[in-house]
Amino acid sequence: MYLYIFSSPITDAREEHHYVTLHGEEGTRYIIEMDNPIEGEAAVPGYEVIDANGTIAGSNFIVMNNIPVTEEGREAFEARFMNRARKVEGESGFSGIRVLRPLNSDTYVILTAWVSKESFEAWQKSQAYSHAHAKRDTSEGIAAQAPSIFARPSFVTTYTAE
Repeated sequence: MYLYIFSSPITDAREEHHYVTLHGEEGTRYIIEMDNPIEGEAAVPGYEVIDANGTIAGSNFIVMNNIPVTEEGREAFEARFMNRARKVEGESGFSGIRVLRPLNSDTYVILTAWVSKESFEAWQKSQAYSHAHAKRDTSEGIAAQAPSIFARPSFVTTYTAE
């Protein structure tokens, strides 16, 4: 599966697909999930979905953790996420998750979808969140084990969805 993020809706043969419209500080974005990659769309941020659970459609709040990863760090980064604790899936208000491998950049995206902003904030305060992120700043964390894995600092973008 593939996911694309557009800054404006596309009007062509892809109209049969359903966009999720996102509103955030960076403006309006349109995301679409497809079974096959779009050919010739190098300017459009595209991702291969390497892990997925739940749904994005129908969610009201989207969080994208944008993580720039070096070429050498991709394998270790992906292995870490494929072996993640998977605690978020059991949280109240959770709708879906997509772990996204970039097709045309170095920035992976961990997209989580929620029924509300309050649901996401409750997850951040939960024991499950603490467990899932417990090793982040320790010697067992990926940054300590492979310090050259990250190209730049990560950043988070949030959106309301319709």
